[in-house]
Amino acid sequence: MIVASAPTRLDFGGGWTDVPPFPEERGGFVCNLAIERRATVTLVAVDDPSPPADALVAAALRRAGLSGVQVRLTSDFPVAAGLGGSSAAGVALQAAIAAWRGERWQPTDLAERSRATEVDELGVAGGFQDHYAAALGGALGLTLGRTRHAERLALTAAATTALEARCCVIYTGESRISADTITAVLAAYRDRVPRVVQALDRMRALARGMAESLLTGNVSELAELVSEHWVHQQSLHPGITTARITQLEAAVRAAGATGFKALGASGGGCVVAIAPVGAMSAVRRAAAPLGEVLEWRVARQGVVVSASDVAASD
Repeated sequence: MIVASAPTRLDFGGGWTDVPPFPEERGGFVCNLAIERRATVTLVAVDDPSPPADALVAAALRRAGLSGVQVRLTSDFPVAAGLGGSSAAGVALQAAIAAWRGERWQPTDLAERSRATEVDELGVAGGFQDHYAAALGGALGLTLGRTRHAERLALTAAATTALEARCCVIYTGESRISADTITAVLAAYRDRVPRVVQALDRMRALARGMAESLLTGNVSELAELVSEHWVHQQSLHPGITTARITQLEAAVRAAGATGFKALGASGGGCVVAIAPVGAMSAVRRAAAPLGEVLEWRVARQGVVVSASDVAASD
């Protein structure tokens, strides 16, 4: 049996600039933070496995040419939460398959394999950042062009404590339409709609500033950058925000939040509110009627694998 798990992430800034063709043409940069809300894959040998019900599991096994195994996929985060959950599952799957085969692997290899499975097998339009966060863990600065370079941002103990104390993650309970939204934004970029191109360029610059803020442990500065990013993020497409998200932002800002943005492609899912420690209780109370406040902590490790009684497949 093989068990692999991979964390989800908070995307502070630069999302969308990791989605082709933007990175190849203009260069992308993403700043994100892996969190301990994980997808877990259990892979066991069986004589007569039933067909996988999950499309991602079926695609990963098909692409790997792996048979004679049963896969169980579980998670400890809400469905369609905007936390990169499908990519966390994809990376965990790739790690479990590699371990089953006795392969040596690098986290970045798993990230690339996971994204390739989503794009090539499932036709999912999306970027790279979620896969890299799941594979590597911690805080990342991800530079994207024709290739990808991931830098683990060294968080001090004080910075980690401050992030965990000052960032409130709220699940709106709304389903996201990320694929449709991504397709529309990509079409606008390809048509060189000035509003979209300018917003993406500014979001990339803000993400670089966020990486510096994390390195220096300046969460107040991070909050300001996140708030500006949200303004540009919303300008990409009207479906990125919702009435519930607008209500949440007004409520938490009135309670003292200084930073706010939706996570992922949005249209629902989760949002993050950043506030001074002294205001956090009020922010959580203000958010509670409008969504579920999720407990979280920084994931210092990316994908992890454990094994017992392994029968490796050729």
